Amino acid sequence: MKQTFSQQSNTSNAALSFQDLRGVLLPITTPFDAAGNVDLVGLRINIAKWNTTGISGYVLLGSTGERVHLDEREYLEVIETARAGVGQRPDGLTFIAGAGQQSTRGTINEIKRLSDRVNVDAFLIITPHFYRPSITQQALIAHYQSIADASPAPVILYSMPALTGVKIEPETAARLSEHENIIGIKDSSADLDGLRETIKLVRRDFAVLTGNGTVLSQALSAGACGGILAVGCVAPEICLEIFRAVTVGEDERASSLQEKLTPLAQAVTTSFGIGGLKAALEMKGYIGGAVRAPLVHPSDEAREEIRRRLEDAQKAIQELLGPKALV
Repeated sequence: MKQTFSQQSNTSNAALSFQDLRGVLLPITTPFDAAGNVDLVGLRINIAKWNTTGISGYVLLGSTGERVHLDEREYLEVIETARAGVGQRPDGLTFIAGAGQQSTRGTINEIKRLSDRVNVDAFLIITPHFYRPSITQQALIAHYQSIADASPAPVILYSMPALTGVKIEPETAARLSEHENIIGIKDSSADLDGLRETIKLVRRDFAVLTGNGTVLSQALSAGACGGILAVGCVAPEICLEIFRAVTVGEDERASSLQEKLTPLAQAVTTSFGIGGLKAALEMKGYIGGAVRAPLVHPSDEAREEIRRRLEDAQKAIQELLGPKALV
């Protein structure tokens, strides 16, 4: 039986189900033109291509989307453009919007403003972090509970300690999973022990997703229901095949593919950042575009390394699935 989250979203056409968060979701980039302006045409082109890959959905304007580099007008334009390109549920793909200010009040106001303009299926809410010593686990519980109480759409917790220095501990995730409008967590750390503990403690229909492509197969084997993966933007085929392989118990195949995916995932995240991901997108025929300063594009040497890792991943999936894998 299809599990359905108990909270009905006021901004989406149907309640979000557990199945809607299974598989591979893409935290897509925001393309900028040479002058640094948001390239909405490029965004539409990319979404049209990603729509055909077999992914489960999108996350707009999370950390990969350079949310912190956009003003309010740009933020709304990107979400509206993407929503039009993705389509509406239930026939379309899951559509999640990234959000999160440093204050609880600011976050609530942000999601309410967006909800007045765009239909979203859920909000991915990053942890506040500016006053890091004061962001205790109890403070996070109160923060997310208040947001979930006020949000017209379901809330997904977003733990990204590499960027924020703040981690949502398993016990905190379990406590928050008791709220009917908090439906999942994206864990972008590589802490598999913590992920396993989170899965053990949260409610049965609470979606635990990895945000780290270097441990995708291990996270899925541990019980994660899917991944929100930056590397999926350039290598959706291999990510989807790892998901399929783990699902049907082909662990050796999943591990073999993971060995090819991990170097690419590292290159387009920790090693060369969003600039590296956008460079890889261009190599795959997508619109990569510029990054906004202080981020920088990778050097020629770095681009060559990205190209090699991308080719290795492409070769691995082509060998398994044949020529159609790279279409």
